[in-house]
Amino acid sequence: MKRIRKYSPAVDDSELVTLYKNGEESAFEELLFRHKSKVYTAILMVVKNREIAEDLLQETFIKAVKTIKSGMYNEEGKFLPWISRIAHNIAIDYFRRGKRYPSVQLEDNRNHEGHLLYDIPTDSCEEIRIKEETRAQLRALIDTLPDAQREVLIMRQYMGMSFQEIAEITGVSINTALGRMRYALINLKRQLDSKNIHHAVEEHFSR
Repeated sequence: MKRIRKYSPAVDDSELVTLYKNGEESAFEELLFRHKSKVYTAILMVVKNREIAEDLLQETFIKAVKTIKSGMYNEEGKFLPWISRIAHNIAIDYFRRGKRYPSVQLEDNRNHEGHLLYDIPTDSCEEIRIKEETRAQLRALIDTLPDAQREVLIMRQYMGMSFQEIAEITGVSINTALGRMRYALINLKRQLDSKNIHHAVEEHFSR
């Protein structure tokens, strides 16, 4: 059945948010109707899984509802960019919560000594233990990167997204996305060097 719209397109998002703040529940239904598809698509581009995207879409709008009702929404009518950013952050957090971090490739798919990282099957319990410890150290280092750098690194290294896709999702230019990736790798390599983590990688997983 076709949805009967209560609000004219002339009623902008800012007005709908105000109406919702004042207790008019149908105003948020209109916001959902207007923007659900775009927000879902943005999430799907990140997680590449429809069921997960649907779950995170629901989480996105629940967070939006809580924010608006708490009086903390102050985006001056720019509802779509605002909720898209919430969706994007929730999608990225989905990966962080599960620690689904990549085997970080520092340059040209190799570490700075020219060896592939974590690409060697191991059978030894000791090797497995060291491998897991090294992964944990890398995850901890990734968490210390500035948000923008960590975000691009995860999207590029683990999700396999192009810099064009990253730029579109994060709302920056391709050059900015490239720059953030470059600085993320510089910062990560600096920390790897300072903690000598790369030595463990080279000794146990290089070929």
